[in-house]
Amino acid sequence: MANDEAKLLDHLKWVTAELRDTRQRLRAAESAEPEPIAIIGMACRYPGGVASADQLWEMVASGRDAVGPFPADRGWDLDSLFDSDPDRPGTSYVREGGFLYDAGEFDAGFFGISPREALAMDPQQRLLLETAWEAIENAKIAPHTLLGTDTGVFAGINTNDYMILSAITGQDVPEGYVVTGSATSVASGRVSYVLGLEGPAVTIDTACSSSLVTIHMAAQALRGGECSLALAGGVTVMATPGGFTEFSRQRGLAADGRCKSFAGAADGTGWSEGVGVLLLERLSDARRNGHRVLAVVRGSAVNQDGASNGLTAPNGPSQQRVIRQALANARLAPGDVDAVEAHGTGTTLGDPIEAQALLATYGQGRSEERPLWLGSIKSNIGHTQAAAGVAGVIKMVQAMRHGVMPASLHIDEPSPHVDWGTGAVELLRDATPWPETDRPKRAAVSAFGMSGTNAHVIVEEAPEEEEPRAVELAPVGGVVPWVVSGQSADAARAQARRLVEFAVTSDADAAAVGWSLVASRSVLDHRAVVLGQDRDQLTAGARALADDMPSAAVVTGEAVASDAGAVLVFPGQGAQWRGMGVGLLGSSPVFAARIAECEAALAPFVDWSLTEVLRGEGETDLARVDVVQPVLWAVMVSLASVWESYGVRPAAVVG
Repeated sequence: MANDEAKLLDHLKWVTAELRDTRQRLRAAESAEPEPIAIIGMACRYPGGVASADQLWEMVASGRDAVGPFPADRGWDLDSLFDSDPDRPGTSYVREGGFLYDAGEFDAGFFGISPREALAMDPQQRLLLETAWEAIENAKIAPHTLLGTDTGVFAGINTNDYMILSAITGQDVPEGYVVTGSATSVASGRVSYVLGLEGPAVTIDTACSSSLVTIHMAAQALRGGECSLALAGGVTVMATPGGFTEFSRQRGLAADGRCKSFAGAADGTGWSEGVGVLLLERLSDARRNGHRVLAVVRGSAVNQDGASNGLTAPNGPSQQRVIRQALANARLAPGDVDAVEAHGTGTTLGDPIEAQALLATYGQGRSEERPLWLGSIKSNIGHTQAAAGVAGVIKMVQAMRHGVMPASLHIDEPSPHVDWGTGAVELLRDATPWPETDRPKRAAVSAFGMSGTNAHVIVEEAPEEEEPRAVELAPVGGVVPWVVSGQSADAARAQARRLVEFAVTSDADAAAVGWSLVASRSVLDHRAVVLGQDRDQLTAGARALADDMPSAAVVTGEAVASDAGAVLVFPGQGAQWRGMGVGLLGSSPVFAARIAECEAALAPFVDWSLTEVLRGEGETDLARVDVVQPVLWAVMVSLASVWESYGVRPAAVVG
């Protein structure tokens, strides 16, 4: 009996200790700040011919208006679609919006998709594929290297009318591809399938807050360990004019198709299209992996209006709550945020409710000299719906990097339906330098869905001290290779044209460009190598390639269908010479580091110094067989490391 009591006592002590340890871990987890999520890549397509994050910045910084006429290639009956009478069924009293006029273009072969299947694919799926690829390459990661990884895909979509357009135009969509081509669930799954990603793949529809919700969910998945990288964003393409006709009946559209965010002249929203994708990674992983950090997601929150004053009507108290939740998640106070990229649709109902929520949260306790600055990219490009939130994030990341808060367009005067005196909030009617403080720059982005789902994300500038060290490159003999490739010869020439455009506008080092072209981009079947000793020679060679003109500095060819990688052949005795490798010892950190490793490995077995032999120092004769063989081995191993650092993937080494 005494023995049983002793066992019970021991068990209770163990349980008590476990409980105490569990409570300590729980308290530590609750008190710890959520890890910031690094934005390491961005890609987008938006109205106004915007095809990159840099072009988006150029547009908003220059104050351009990207709204234009209805597209003429979608089978819309433009002659009968417009009618100024808002009560006439089947018509739109608006005839302009923000459009991706090239939304129908798609390089199906690039992604291994047949023309028949591509025809059945919703353009939203096509655009997500393209921008996902571009976001990965923007992060200086070759997409093929993510094959089999736990990278996640979070895609926001809120329209699905491509099959309706096909029926209207009488387009013969191949059977067998209709379901996968039109299902919104496949939009995220197809990205994972084509790129071989094995993390979560989720399509989200919360209407106009979709893409901001994907960023929140991706951040949660990264912090929870469900994935190590995540693609997050949203896309909208209006295959039919249904959005215009439906909201014309509700009188919810601006007559001129333009969003006049928080302006006295606001008279409704303006529909538009777009796609934006971010590549996200835990900040600690980004630092360890040497990835460039564009900005960090400091905190975020999502909530719902619930039973409010209408199914689609915005709810001010819920907006205040989601803002406070995001601030709490980020461990920040309202005064720690400099600017808000607002939902700002330009409606007479929604804008005043949003402004009052911002005044009640961010606008309190601030001085008039340091107000919260308020703007919306919708004034430039219109309301891109499922792609709206991510557009705001890209804009604010770029604004922080450039130190300027761009102006919002179409503001004749601040809305008279808002009591602006209840808090320190100022509209960005002019471009304004970002305020200098003793803390990082921060901006918040809001998105509110017609579904009642609200999202708020707080973005912070990248930590300066964490900028990765530039790659040190020193090409042998001063000759630099620029590798250009594509899935077809035309595609390779098109990349050469983009390379020329980059070369003439950038001051990037020629060797660094050469390294990036092979180390951070996938090398495709149709290839060309441009050789030159300086930027002028390389640019001239790339221009000749782009123009399909012969050049002694350009070598072209098509790769043999093989996934084996390169074979490196090491020469035998007789290839040595006095002073070999000395130049690389002083110019290539990769070569020097591997030689040092080889020297350490040889030291227990030889009575001479590897580096001394290479430099011709000391009395050791390189011609001795017991010297030349290990020296050649060390040089070749180190050369292989140099080639690998340039992106060459050795499949075999032959000696």
